[in-house]
Amino acid sequence: MICIVLAAGYATRLYPLTENFPKPLLPVGGKPLLNWLLEDIDQIPEVTEFVVISNHKFINHFESWAAEQKFTRPIRVLDDGSTDNENRLGAVKDILFAVETLQIQDDILVVAGDNLVNFSFSGFLSFMREKQASCVMCHEENDLKKQQRTAIIVKDENDKILSYEEKPQVPKGNLAVPPFYCYLAKDAARLSEALDAGCKPDAPGSFAAWLSRNTDVYAWNMPGKRYDIGDRVSYEAVKELKVR
Repeated sequence: MICIVLAAGYATRLYPLTENFPKPLLPVGGKPLLNWLLEDIDQIPEVTEFVVISNHKFINHFESWAAEQKFTRPIRVLDDGSTDNENRLGAVKDILFAVETLQIQDDILVVAGDNLVNFSFSGFLSFMREKQASCVMCHEENDLKKQQRTAIIVKDENDKILSYEEKPQVPKGNLAVPPFYCYLAKDAARLSEALDAGCKPDAPGSFAAWLSRNTDVYAWNMPGKRYDIGDRVSYEAVKELKVR
């Protein structure tokens, strides 16, 4: 399994902090934000490599960071060629870019590089093994305004997704999906098909939403907390945090 890290955004809501520095490398609890995720995933036996997707503007920052890391898995940094927020590829096209550039034929774990969690991803991968299917995470979200800004799913008693909507104005349920996804190789091979069928490239979950309408996709109940660093206020709230 390859772990693909989405890190090609421009984090304009965090300017000036991120005007010339990538959000996933901002310090949190004494280390780069991204390290919190990867230190955990690095311990999961199935994962063999990290692929970090950067934009062209910040590629040097990520290459310097990667050269300093001592993970047991190798880190490969890709430049998606975008130079600003206006010509960014979008998360789904970035995943496709990595899959095509590296000719990835393995299962993939996709994570957004600007999120923190206080639990291990090992349970998520165990869930994927159990279901033998592509999977997402989910957690309860009962605030309507927050529901309208994220992906909301409905699932059955076996955790199979029945409905998956990105930013619904009238949500059908209260289970929100964070930007962490496990895709079987055979499903990842359908990225181009999804985009051709109208899957929106920006939202990372839009491929999972499309996939859930075309095959069985399951949702794992997130066992802990996720910290989404979207703006200066949320960053200030977590930057001194010791997550685990």
